[in-house]
Amino acid sequence: MTGWREASLDDLCDRITSGGTPSRTRSDYFCDPPDGHAWVKSQELVDRRITATSEHISDAGLRGSSAKELPVGAVLIAMYGANVGQLGYLGIKATVNQAICALIADPVVADPRFLYYALAHSRDDLVTKAHGAAQQNLSQQLIRPYRLRVPKLDVQRRIGAVLRAIDDLIENNRRRVEVLEEMARAIYCEWFVHFRYPGHENAAFVETPRGPIPAGWSVTQLAEVVSTQYGYTESASDVEVGPRYLRGMDINKRSYIDWSTVPFCPIGDADLARFRVEVGDVFVIRMADPGKVGICEVATNAVFASYLVRMRPSADRISTYLLFFTLCGEEYQSWVTGASTGATRKSVSAKVMTEPRIVLPPQQTQEAFEAMVRPLRSLMTRLVQASAALGAVRDSLLPKLVTGQIDVSSLDLDVLVKDSVA
Repeated sequence: MTGWREASLDDLCDRITSGGTPSRTRSDYFCDPPDGHAWVKSQELVDRRITATSEHISDAGLRGSSAKELPVGAVLIAMYGANVGQLGYLGIKATVNQAICALIADPVVADPRFLYYALAHSRDDLVTKAHGAAQQNLSQQLIRPYRLRVPKLDVQRRIGAVLRAIDDLIENNRRRVEVLEEMARAIYCEWFVHFRYPGHENAAFVETPRGPIPAGWSVTQLAEVVSTQYGYTESASDVEVGPRYLRGMDINKRSYIDWSTVPFCPIGDADLARFRVEVGDVFVIRMADPGKVGICEVATNAVFASYLVRMRPSADRISTYLLFFTLCGEEYQSWVTGASTGATRKSVSAKVMTEPRIVLPPQQTQEAFEAMVRPLRSLMTRLVQASAALGAVRDSLLPKLVTGQIDVSSLDLDVLVKDSVA
């Protein structure tokens, strides 16, 4: 590793700082995007470039707190909480809260992208230095003297550029997935919420307890068109000791399943046959985060956990995607929230979650809807799988590049990417 040296983060940075939270009692300290200043909270650090935030603070909020605006390229690290050690890279100017440490690289000696990836590689070691009675905590006092091995600046830049190129492909796929998700959701709302489906112009409407619906449509209880089953109880493992083990946390933040991130579990043959996941299975969380929905869209060796309820649609009554989007819809989600019980941990049973009455269109309309949304969801699945493959390439290269085990000048990134998604 000729040309590599050891340096502290303090030596590699122009500035290391943290942020603050404006008083929530002052409504004038916060504003709606895009006004004001983007404000990053520690839970928004998910090892990704940050281009938007859920909250913005005003000029008054900036002046009235310890928050400070940070430049594009600042590397962010969560200092405490459930996601201690998680990273972010600012793609926009932004402020941060007090749970985040911001590192602004010295451009003379450090490339911010290399710094970000080197910290990602060293994260576990850094977090082991965290301390705290109730939870692990990092601090500037721990972060500043932390030492990294770094090459010359031009090599840092090349390493950062290679890894960024892969991350940019993953980010582009993620954005395309979001667009496809929204397109499919919009079609569902247009057809089955606003009743503007093909041919609606000539439709007559009839009154029902659910309000007016097109003639020929019906209202039925969800329990009449699905079967339900509780999942399997076991501990998840990162080691491949059996099939994938689908849990609530694998479906509670997005409408698709990224199977590459789902852990494994041991299971006997009899239980495997009973709890095996099949394409078209729809899952609803029943505890902790009740009502969130997932769907299996690709053949996978997997079973599902006991916090989930599997719903299988009756093929002659309701189509797979009509069931899925109905469950994802605002009306059903609001109903589950209201029906959930428990003071500290909300829950809802399979019996209760299938009590609502839903609107069913004729089979012909359902089939037309499936024909519209299935290609969108199929493309989503391919993009998610491509991103998983790209992520595996990045994760394989990262430790070797940032430690000098691979000479970055010898890499053919185009070939690596082509092979990973082939």
